[in-house]
Amino acid sequence: MTSNLNLDWLISVDDHVLEPANVWVDRVPAKDRDRAPHIEYENGIDYWVYDGKRMPSSGLSAVVGKSKEEFSPEPLPYSEMAPGCYDPKARLKDMDRAGILASLCFPTVTRFCGQLFQEASDREFGLVCLKAYNDWMIEEWCGAAPGRYIPLILIPIWDPQLAVKEMERCAAKGATTFAFSENPEPLGLPTIHDKDGYWEPVMAAANDLEMVVSMHVGSSSQLPQICKDAPFMANLTWGATRTSGTMLSFLFSGLFQRYPKLKIALSEGEAGWIPYFLERAEQVLDKQRHWVKKGVKFQQHAGSGAIDLDTLDIRGTFRDHIFGCIIDDAHAIASIELGELPEDNIMCETDYPHSDTTWPDSIKVIKNRIGHLPEETQYKILRGNAERLYRFTPAEPPVLATA
Repeated sequence: MTSNLNLDWLISVDDHVLEPANVWVDRVPAKDRDRAPHIEYENGIDYWVYDGKRMPSSGLSAVVGKSKEEFSPEPLPYSEMAPGCYDPKARLKDMDRAGILASLCFPTVTRFCGQLFQEASDREFGLVCLKAYNDWMIEEWCGAAPGRYIPLILIPIWDPQLAVKEMERCAAKGATTFAFSENPEPLGLPTIHDKDGYWEPVMAAANDLEMVVSMHVGSSSQLPQICKDAPFMANLTWGATRTSGTMLSFLFSGLFQRYPKLKIALSEGEAGWIPYFLERAEQVLDKQRHWVKKGVKFQQHAGSGAIDLDTLDIRGTFRDHIFGCIIDDAHAIASIELGELPEDNIMCETDYPHSDTTWPDSIKVIKNRIGHLPEETQYKILRGNAERLYRFTPAEPPVLATA
């Protein structure tokens, strides 16, 4: 057993930033400040104002410092949030307390993959705002503490060619991942199976630039719904099914065959369900591939498309291209022990400062789950897999985390 591995720290690949008020007003031309996203205070509530929308922040997005009994979705002004929600320096103190060595943060006001700018009435200006966000994320948020933050950029999902240019621009500044939708169809965009190849330029660029496609649950702008009047908690519990759908959609898309360096990360979906769906995918491939590849139609199914079903290796494809992320998932860890889930494909997340977060006990929670595993396996889950996937070198731990 290796004895020199530091197991007191983790890298979280799914946290969130509540954008500070200056993100856009400091970076767009002075004449455009009033129409860029900005905050207006009214009746005790901070509203983000942009393109005719007034958007308060949900209290469930900023629970740090509150007990579970105090959680509420009601609007919460910045003055009542923990500073770590919006200040990168203050965030470091909270990260140190919880044993979080580095953090990848999804946006809030723009929504998880920049839908705010896709919906804008003026997409040309929306692109200006999107680039301003990316510059702020790389230069100010991540630049505030080198080696503590992994920059996650947005792309203009409404124009793949523009998206490629922005990926190239940000890759040159050190970005290694971009936010994408778990399912673009509800956003009014083509799916990843589009016969005209709408997303091919983006996926080709991701392959060539080695930029990870990071997809957060909810990035389709849809809440999970079992039925029209299912209770919220039933729907939220069921929500991981969206992540399994994303994984299966990519597995059978042919994208990984065409782009051998393409990698995707499934954020806030947990991973205990992965072994079942891999097993089921293998069963379906074995039983159905022969008629499917002949192009026989069945209930609007139109054949195998741009994938070679004879050479498709479900588990091999997962191992080489897909990464799951866990907050607190005993079933995922048990599956690793059983050899049903590759230990090289699972990463940690803490969901700070959202209501699923394990903060301030993040390192304790995950070590309670994995402490019995070999140290090499623990290190991979805690941080090694994230470092390798995102090509990220973290800073040295500043202090000894409380174990």
